[in-house]
Amino acid sequence: MPHLLLSAALIALLPAAAQAMPACPQPVRACERATPGGLALILPGRVSTVVVDDADAPGVRRAAQDLVTDLKAVGGGEVRLANVPVAGATVIAGTLGQSPVIDALVRAGKIDVSGLKGQWEGYVEQVVDNPAPGVSRALVIVGADRRGTIFGLYDISAKAGVSPWTWWADVPAQRHPSLYLTAGRVADHPVVKYRGIFINDEEPGFGGWARATFGGVNHRAYEKVFTLLLRSKANFLWPAMWGKSLWEDDPASAPLAQEMGVLLGTSHHEPMQRAQADWKREGSGPWDYTKNAPALRAFWRKGIERRGKAEDPVTIGMRGDGDEPMTEGTAIDLLQGIVADQRSIIADVTQRPAAETPQVWALYKEVQDYYDKGMRVPDDVTLLFADDNWGNIRRLPPPGQTRAGGAGVYYHFDYVGGPRNYKWLDTNAVPRVWQQMRMASDYGADRLWIVNVGDLKPMEYATSFFLAMAWNPARMDLAAMQAYPARWATQQFGPAQGPAIGALLTRYGQLASRRKPELIDATTYDLAGGEWARILAEWNALDGDARQVEATLPAAQRDAYYELVLHRVEAMTNLHRLYHAVAANRAAASTGDGATADRMAQAARGFYVRDAAIRRRYEVETAGGKWTSMMAQTHIGYTGWQQPDTDTMPALATVAKPLPLPAPTPRAARMIAADSGRAVDGGGVRWQRVAGFTAAGAAMIATPTTAPAIERPGGASPHIVYDVRWDRAGPMTLGVVAAPGLDVRGNGKHRVAISIDDGAPIMLDLMAGETAETWERSVIENRRAATTTLPAVTAGRHRITLWLVDPEVVIQGLTLSPATD
Repeated sequence: MPHLLLSAALIALLPAAAQAMPACPQPVRACERATPGGLALILPGRVSTVVVDDADAPGVRRAAQDLVTDLKAVGGGEVRLANVPVAGATVIAGTLGQSPVIDALVRAGKIDVSGLKGQWEGYVEQVVDNPAPGVSRALVIVGADRRGTIFGLYDISAKAGVSPWTWWADVPAQRHPSLYLTAGRVADHPVVKYRGIFINDEEPGFGGWARATFGGVNHRAYEKVFTLLLRSKANFLWPAMWGKSLWEDDPASAPLAQEMGVLLGTSHHEPMQRAQADWKREGSGPWDYTKNAPALRAFWRKGIERRGKAEDPVTIGMRGDGDEPMTEGTAIDLLQGIVADQRSIIADVTQRPAAETPQVWALYKEVQDYYDKGMRVPDDVTLLFADDNWGNIRRLPPPGQTRAGGAGVYYHFDYVGGPRNYKWLDTNAVPRVWQQMRMASDYGADRLWIVNVGDLKPMEYATSFFLAMAWNPARMDLAAMQAYPARWATQQFGPAQGPAIGALLTRYGQLASRRKPELIDATTYDLAGGEWARILAEWNALDGDARQVEATLPAAQRDAYYELVLHRVEAMTNLHRLYHAVAANRAAASTGDGATADRMAQAARGFYVRDAAIRRRYEVETAGGKWTSMMAQTHIGYTGWQQPDTDTMPALATVAKPLPLPAPTPRAARMIAADSGRAVDGGGVRWQRVAGFTAAGAAMIATPTTAPAIERPGGASPHIVYDVRWDRAGPMTLGVVAAPGLDVRGNGKHRVAISIDDGAPIMLDLMAGETAETWERSVIENRRAATTTLPAVTAGRHRITLWLVDPEVVIQGLTLSPATD
């Protein structure tokens, strides 16, 4: 049977991926055999030619040159770039109104561009017969604007078998000496207008790597970042800002972004296109608008002047110096005055109404309090809502709200702050990211999606998912999300091992979501009760499976596999082995078992040394030492929220010098799996089972999340019925475990209801009495819980019903325990 390379759904969600299937039915789809009306993209012994008019944008010509390079890598033959259609041309690409070649094809009726004109970043790919003299058939790519054309070009690279991570994760091109495109036409465009990443908390990893590799975080480093964004169909960057300024550190960086088509912004606390480092270097006086307004206005004006005629969205508003609150309390009048003054500067510098310059107001941390208390900005400004820095969106716009500037979300895969930094590894489970960003889309926050990716590596997988979903959130439905791991892995490693590697990534995400590695120590899990052994066994099994897959891969794929899969598994498994050994050492020492204490101490020291060896393999032994310093982040020896200066071996005990042990863990409540009941839909709301949501298993979510809260649950309202057997009479504590979500509607509640047998529903508010301490516990444990006590429950069979109240609550399970325990 022919080897199929891509499915239409996958083309929509990923730039491309190889997929073994028996036929090639979709249009403009890569295939290893010729199909009726199709195009031979690559053939042995034939020169392939990519045509882009010299009049087109420089970024388009760059992308075309990359396509030439990519096709060479895939086919191994000669591929050329031309500026006019030549005999045998294979690909003709250009931008409406900027490419005379494309405009001529449109006038001649050779290419169907209906609906394309004026469409932000839209593109059409169409196999066209006789597009030019001497060209019997070619693929024509037309962009509505320059990025549309760029995305179309990189889409063909990906369909051919070149991953967006080809440079950043050393993913080799999938070789195909012969490659065809099926006949037909494909049109696509993004739904989220601005889609990007924030390189942040970038020391010592990204910063150290860039200095070692490129001599600094300069235009040479950013050229690689810009290319990755465009290959991923993203368009927006908040650049690294820990003591850095993209604009001033290397004056070539911003013009390069403009040339390539990447939009630049500044982060949530760096207004008016000025980096915080700019103020540190050239600012005069305090960063305080009540005391230093003229100097700040002059400083901001230079940022808008420096921006020039770029399309870049401008961050407005103000936070305190160093990403801290601006003042004590809520300074609404002050901030409204600042915004008004900033918009006056924008209008004056651009000589156009301020509303014609895209602007963003980031509702981050205390700035959201201003919004909650009634502060508003002009309708053309994008409201950028934020998560709590731990992946839980705090607030969203009212469903159905229409604003010219729209709304967006600033999300985190990395964070520096309480209750603890998490910077070392990717610990972001895709199902949770999907649930949160789907909710954002449902609420209409679809103007700007940006995610803090830390050092960028090793966040490749989560970043890919975030940007793929941003292209068209509705297209990333539950089925597409659950198919994504295998599809993404197939894109990187091919169809033979793609499904197995995708399963490894899914299991890793489940286990890693239990707790961030920076929050793990010897006391995290119960040793005596067997919890430590059970959790370590899960990691050991995953580690073994990951190594088995590695053994099946060709040598050319081993570097990519280590960077994208095995390193994170190996590093987390070793960390768990370390702390398990420390826990066992301390327990043995406390009972006077010196031999076991010494043996476990020796094992712990070995695992600590192994941690450094794992880093060495990543930085020195992988990809010829390409990623030096990228894994320099400390992660062992935390004593507070801030990272330790160096990794530190955990304290070990001896019989002569025992160490205190944690208090005995109370008997765990009986857990009822969220998906083990009978889900009953109602009132236009339905339940969905999301597999692999946590280490414990699936979660149950309600859709649409924008449905009104059900203030009087019962009867035919949405619910889940669980049949349970209870073996003792007396009072019972009945609980609900949910994801650590927040009240995105602003009513201060996060509720479900629960009942037993024919009893009335009892309302449970998972955010009742919320404090900083309860929030910290929820993100540390990655769950929220609420309980109620039933005074008299008989032994035997019972029917427990969970009732939906607030649709954004994600159900992870129920708990049962005797109330006297």
